[in-house]
Amino acid sequence: MIKFEELFRGTIDSASVYPREVVKKALEHNAAALIIAHNHPSGVAEPSTADERITIRLKEALGLVDIRLLDHFIIGNGETVSLAERGII
Repeated sequence: MIKFEELFRGTIDSASVYPREVVKKALEHNAAALIIAHNHPSGVAEPSTADERITIRLKEALGLVDIRLLDHFIIGNGETVSLAERGII
């Protein structure tokens, strides 16, 4: 792991994620691949449709600069869901 960084902070039920900022930070660290993660304050780690959409958008944006998105973890109360394991990445 090169670096762990918090890039965005949300409210109780949403967060704005900007793919260009993720790409910019990855390039700044000369990353070849990323793993992203976020929590669900509700405690339920099940991915939402919005989670799946932003994962695909991030994968596409990172792919344009040859950076692989390895996984997107969603963390709940004692549970973690991998979107790679679910076949979304």
